[in-house]
Amino acid sequence: MFDLFFRYLCLLTLITSIHPAFAQDAAPSSQTEYLAKDVSSPSASIEDLNWMSGYWQGEIWGGQFEEIWSLPMAGSMMASFKFTERNQVKFYELMTISEYKGSLRLQLKHFGKDLKGWEEKDQSMDFKLVRLADSAAYFEGYTYKLINQNEMHVYVEIDNNGEKQETKFVFKRHQQ
Repeated sequence: MFDLFFRYLCLLTLITSIHPAFAQDAAPSSQTEYLAKDVSSPSASIEDLNWMSGYWQGEIWGGQFEEIWSLPMAGSMMASFKFTERNQVKFYELMTISEYKGSLRLQLKHFGKDLKGWEEKDQSMDFKLVRLADSAAYFEGYTYKLINQNEMHVYVEIDNNGEKQETKFVFKRHQQ
């Protein structure tokens, strides 16, 4: 587990050194939450997150990203994320939100542009559900908020050299 955490910190250090605008993307106030000690995730169904499904795009760190969420099916949703800069893929993420122990869990794995995994084969980054609100899902350190049908904000708390920093991603629904 330490190896996974160390790799994630190295990635974040790399991103912040390549993208000086990273610090400028920090959200002005905390939008992420955590479960209190000895508190379980609330009851939830994957159907509660139907509003997340779709094809989303945005810009951050001097590049562009896309994230595509499937409709809920068989107790889960899946997504792919791609970050590009100067028309070159920098990395990918694969994510799922699944019904887990009567609640929901967000899991993700990172991949380089060559599809080599960053996390160990049997490991993923896991985020427990903290709470659901009207068109918002709060996972530990990871929040999705639907602003309107064409805009969603995602807040991710990232450890940057021992300092926790919340980064805001603005997603726009891709119109075909």
